[in-house]
Amino acid sequence: MQVKDMTVEQLRDLIRHTVEQCLEEYFGDPDTGLEVREEVKLKLLESMNRKQTGESRIEAGEVYHKIGIKS
Repeated sequence: MQVKDMTVEQLRDLIRHTVEQCLEEYFGDPDTGLEVREEVKLKLLESMNRKQTGESRIEAGEVYHKIGIKS
């Protein structure tokens, strides 16, 4: 297929894919080869479990307060 035959959406997808590919090649994945710490794994699992059980989420204001950012 030639560019002249593409729809606008197809052209956007092609450009988006090409840019993503170039960025990946240039920057790579900075986390390649690193391992996730056990405490991070546990927090992620807890978060997933809370989401599945429908527990309430932490409001943004509470997060700001906990880390000392004024909202």
